[in-house]
Amino acid sequence: MTLALVTGASRGIGRATAIKLAQQGYRVAVNYRQRAEEAQQVVAQIREQGGEAFAVQADIADEAQVVALFQRLDQESMPLAVLVNNAGILFTQCRVEEISAERLQRVFATNVTGTFLCCREAVKRMGKHHGGAGGAIINVSSAASRLGAAGEYVDYAASKGAMDSLTKGLSLEVAAQGIRVNSVRPGFIYTDMHADGGEPGRVDRVAATAGVIPMGRGGEAEEVAEAIVWLASEAASYITGTFIDAAGGR
Repeated sequence: MTLALVTGASRGIGRATAIKLAQQGYRVAVNYRQRAEEAQQVVAQIREQGGEAFAVQADIADEAQVVALFQRLDQESMPLAVLVNNAGILFTQCRVEEISAERLQRVFATNVTGTFLCCREAVKRMGKHHGGAGGAIINVSSAASRLGAAGEYVDYAASKGAMDSLTKGLSLEVAAQGIRVNSVRPGFIYTDMHADGGEPGRVDRVAATAGVIPMGRGGEAEEVAEAIVWLASEAASYITGTFIDAAGGR
């Protein structure tokens, strides 16, 4: 058995991914920042299905907490094989002219710096040049990185654009070390994150607008998780530096 870490796994896409990875035989580290009860519920569901999992708290925006998170993984008697960088934040919808420096710093601290730090620590453990056996890193970006999220979340979109650059650059940097780095870019998915932005019904609103989503509906977290788990698998063994747009054709 090998180990998989999913950041931000207490809800939404992270939760669905953790459950599916456990079903594939990984022992899953369910990372959370503050939703301890929800994270424990994910662990309980995995165990009820016969899988193995444990919850581990860390705010990935804090370097010391990221280091401690990976040190906790080092205590497991198995190598880290998969990292899913799913943790991300956004704030209430607004235009660029209303965005403060503090908001920008908070969004980028988690979505960009946190993802970089987790990748750094994973490479130290997975890379053949560090004595590792290789592995897979999957970054959960967003269709917003391509579309811009005008009038709503340009800061979030910009942070995901940075994540896309990280995906491409890191994939080239570590390919010879046995590490594959890919990305999934979800579109309008039914998760609680929309409530964080002040509009819980955002997916339904957009889906009802003719032509915005070619498939005519929002996506489910489980549908995105399927793409992530596939990229983590041996079925994708010759794929790195690529992006899967899970956005209903948008």
